Amino acid sequence: MTARVLVVDDILANVRLLQARLEAEYFEVVTASSGQEALDICQRERVDVVLLDVMMPGMDGFEVCRRLKSSPSTLHIPVVMVTALDQVSDKVQGLDCGADDFLTKPVDDIALVTRVKSLARLKMLNDEMLMRVSTSREMGLADDDVLAGILSDGPGRVLVIDDHPRSSSRVMSALAKVHEAYIEPDPQIALRHLAMQPFDLLVVALSLEGMDGLRLCSQVRSMDRTRHLPILIMVDAGDEARLLRGLDMGVNDYLMRPVDRHELLARVKTQIRRKRFSDYLRNRLRESVELSVSDPLTGLHNRRYMERHLKTLIQDALKSRRSLSVLIADIDHFKHVNDTYGHDAGDLVLKEFSDRFRRYTRGVDLACRLGGEEFLIIMPDTDPVLAGQIGERVRACVASEPFTIGPDRTIWVTASVGLATWDGDDDTAEALFKRADNALYTAKRQGRNQVVSDAA
Repeated sequence: MTARVLVVDDILANVRLLQARLEAEYFEVVTASSGQEALDICQRERVDVVLLDVMMPGMDGFEVCRRLKSSPSTLHIPVVMVTALDQVSDKVQGLDCGADDFLTKPVDDIALVTRVKSLARLKMLNDEMLMRVSTSREMGLADDDVLAGILSDGPGRVLVIDDHPRSSSRVMSALAKVHEAYIEPDPQIALRHLAMQPFDLLVVALSLEGMDGLRLCSQVRSMDRTRHLPILIMVDAGDEARLLRGLDMGVNDYLMRPVDRHELLARVKTQIRRKRFSDYLRNRLRESVELSVSDPLTGLHNRRYMERHLKTLIQDALKSRRSLSVLIADIDHFKHVNDTYGHDAGDLVLKEFSDRFRRYTRGVDLACRLGGEEFLIIMPDTDPVLAGQIGERVRACVASEPFTIGPDRTIWVTASVGLATWDGDDDTAEALFKRADNALYTAKRQGRNQVVSDAA
């Protein structure tokens, strides 16, 4: 994995040591000797992980972390505190500032590389989503109300899987004061809960008696619903080898037993915040994809998507030797509707037309709005006879009932339909579409409110 790591320390020897270890694993390393220099680098350059010393003159690591995590442009950068401080209170302070993890000096090489790889992998996934949802303004996040809610650290839904009554009781007593927390000692029942209910975080005891904790984590990662669910594992002293395996397989964070309640709450808060940020990006990405392939007025697929999908279906028809037909429908005299009743009424007609259009398409068909008052259905595995039947059903469903354009106000609308069927190996998407379009114009010239096929 190639990732860009920023090492921040005011002592050059410490910087050089970490740089050598990381470059040996083929990471790209950038260095900074002060907190302000680190902030400037993160603002102007790509950084995948920050390794941040705590004890620095001027601005200490806690303040640097706090500033990184409070800025919409840098909050998604993972921060690992690298420090000689080893008290739980120091960890809690760093986690409260937004740090993702701690490494205690002298730094263990395996722990260093494993944590950097894990956090860089997560950062890169978020980066990909950020690039896709960004708009002309920087990342499009700066004044977003939803993002502000993410940063507010509201309570989350947490599921704890632990079959040790005493330890699970302590964990639950701490979590229940802040979050909506649930305990389940049986791993199989817990998996059913995860499949049926939404959670923000899963806490797993690695030393389960009834099941291998790592295998359970692997199962959670393989389920569609929980693929992106953060996992925090509780590890016994001396079980560091399994901890590293867990981190390598995608576990997000860990706590060493006995669990300190303050560190527990701080790490839970960090993971829930990170999940909400990732969910936010994922939802924005889904919305942007839907907008790019859908018509905003009718909700049908748009012409851009139709053209790509039609080429794909023709390739499939070439392989399967099955029929493929295209139907184009156009609302008759639609300009008259707009001119007489107004564009608001015209929009209502388009929406109702698309509803009826969709109602008479099969599950395998693709209904699209080409633009204006023109609509299309791509019909896989459909010969000219069946296409003609579908075309007639579409025409009849438009003409059979009036369209509502306001309170107690309706108008009658008709549509003309053109059909074309794929001719075989030498036929193209463009030629097929053109023949259906020509058939449509024939229907218009012959009096409208009728179906014409290129096979006629």
